[in-house]
Amino acid sequence: MKRKKLVVIGNGMAGIKCVEEIYKLDPQQFHITVFGNEVHPNYNRILLSKVLQGDSSINDIVLNDWSWYEEKGIRLYTGETVVRIHAETQEVETASGIRTAYDSLIIATGSSAFIPPIAGVRKPGVISFRNIDDCNTMMDYAKKYRKAIVIGGGLLGLEAARGLLNLGMETDVIHNAPYLMNRQLDRMSADLLRAELEQQGMRFWLNKETESIIGLNRAKGVRFTGGSTLEADLIVISVGIRPNIQLAKTCGIETNRAIIVDDFMRTSIPHVYAVGECAEHRGTAYGLVAPLYEQGKVLARVLCGQDTDPYTGSVPYAQLKVSGVEVFSVGDIREGEADTALQMYDGVRGTYKKVTMKGGTIRGAILFGDTVEGTSLLSLVKRKAPVSALSTPAGNSGGGGLDAAAADMPDRETVCACNAVSKGAIMRAVIEDGLQTPEQVRDCTKASSSCGGCRPMMEAVVRYALRNGKEGLSSAAPPVCGCTELNHEMLKASIAQKEFSDIHEAMLFLGWKKPLGCEICQSSIRYYLELFHPRLSIQEVSFVKDEKYNSLSVGIKTSEDKDEEFNSRYLGEKLRKVWEPLSLPYPVKAAITSGMNSPAGVLVHDIGITGAPAGWEIFAGGHAEHPVKQGQLIGIAETDEQAGELAVSCLQLYRERSYYGESVWKWIEREGIVEIREMLFDLDFRQELVERAGDAGMPIKNDERLGEGICGNC
Repeated sequence: MKRKKLVVIGNGMAGIKCVEEIYKLDPQQFHITVFGNEVHPNYNRILLSKVLQGDSSINDIVLNDWSWYEEKGIRLYTGETVVRIHAETQEVETASGIRTAYDSLIIATGSSAFIPPIAGVRKPGVISFRNIDDCNTMMDYAKKYRKAIVIGGGLLGLEAARGLLNLGMETDVIHNAPYLMNRQLDRMSADLLRAELEQQGMRFWLNKETESIIGLNRAKGVRFTGGSTLEADLIVISVGIRPNIQLAKTCGIETNRAIIVDDFMRTSIPHVYAVGECAEHRGTAYGLVAPLYEQGKVLARVLCGQDTDPYTGSVPYAQLKVSGVEVFSVGDIREGEADTALQMYDGVRGTYKKVTMKGGTIRGAILFGDTVEGTSLLSLVKRKAPVSALSTPAGNSGGGGLDAAAADMPDRETVCACNAVSKGAIMRAVIEDGLQTPEQVRDCTKASSSCGGCRPMMEAVVRYALRNGKEGLSSAAPPVCGCTELNHEMLKASIAQKEFSDIHEAMLFLGWKKPLGCEICQSSIRYYLELFHPRLSIQEVSFVKDEKYNSLSVGIKTSEDKDEEFNSRYLGEKLRKVWEPLSLPYPVKAAITSGMNSPAGVLVHDIGITGAPAGWEIFAGGHAEHPVKQGQLIGIAETDEQAGELAVSCLQLYRERSYYGESVWKWIEREGIVEIREMLFDLDFRQELVERAGDAGMPIKNDERLGEGICGNC
């Protein structure tokens, strides 16, 4: 098949991440051409401060070197700026006159440093901090001059100031807000950070507005709005970024603050897409790496013609080292955005933790000095978990605390959110691939290769894997069968992260000992494929299948009492429409009865629903055979609709979190009834489960909502 032509404008992190994903999905589909206006290959812009501070060289932060482009057959133009997009002929043109045709075009032009309208800001001696050339300029200045000013007390400004200190320059930081990093921190954590940085030698000027840059032929300092001045030989501007959209505007692409894209990263012109800091999705332009990578993965699937969930937005977060201090921030943390749910300060350890809430759900968090809990708090904020889901404080800081957290972390939990790398993936890289160092794990899995905030936890997981070997994986859970060394947790994680066209492709990729597998593993793989990738057409694939694992029976019994307020038969029929098309990991039996006068054995069924004076009571985990198990109360619903949603969400949660061949009662004992209740009491998460159950089986239409319109007189 003739390859299509893909052109990428921008050689930065977002555009090349999309290219990497395309090569994973279909390496033969495109001839790819990349234009970058810098002379370097793709590098990690987030780690520029490490270069400035002397911790890394430029080669250390390169993500894809020259050989990578050559091996992939990518035509790379460096030092070339695209100045025109000819949408009518589907060509791009550079400033030097190069014209290249495209079938699909990705605009990934990123952003530039925002330069505020300060008088004299264009004088020699005033620079921004955005790329490798800026780093080199600052290092050159440090050889000749003594004093520096950084305008901007945000993350990048503080990193620049730390680098200038390391270069031997006296450094003042000017910030127009009352405290540092006011977008990511609260007053308490910002004051702790300021005290630490002042000990390192920085000086701060807060609530100050810069009126002009003083000096005749070159910058000699700044003048504040009040008239006072501050002398300096070098002035670094770091007050924010501005998306690079001029190219898109000149060719008629719809823009706002950035290039407007839809949920599949399409611009207003056919065959032209945008991704990264230059893209605006649902009114938001993201400047952090994790959202940009999420966009790149969606766009890669779109370009490769594969079904994909739409990009619906991201929860931005920051987990980094600010001048050697661990900092984590996510969600609504500013005053007035949310209420404080938890606030703790340890003066001995120098740590601070704050969690915010709104409407009873977790909405934001700040960690200072110890960010062990960062990934778990990020997960809670993303799913708007109830405040009751908050864990107890982490143990000792430092290596012991990290090592303990790594040991307790489930294999499925994400360590590197930027690249979606789980603990299990890191463990397998060490145990199965024989990797020995964090650097090797980084290169193999990409964990910690982006913002670097997860590096301490990644190193702790590597240490844990080296100490414990296979016994550390999922508590040494046994493999699915004799055809593989993977247990169910590992198999689920692998299938969730990658789509396979059929069962046998999955076996080949996952290193199955027997090419055709057996009845157990074929059925397991099929179930997980249907669960995580319901759009895949795998029905025609030849495999062994045990039909009993797809059976669900619903028993319904109504009371003879004419005064009974609950109509169990009507609710049961509504639930049956949603439940029966679903594939299940194990046979499930459900019982629904209108009242306690007709118990129908609800307490010894996998799902039991009964009418009671307080409303519908929903139980799960009952078992009538040996060993006999009594169902545990999941919750009470006042209305028929709430009862239906609670029952369906419970069954869907079981489908998603159980192992193939695991009964409901075994799943509840393994997960814990308290954790299951907390997840189901999260109303937003519960609704997501209901919608996913509808997607997997029979769509739940508005006129067929669970229990809608049911009453005792129907």
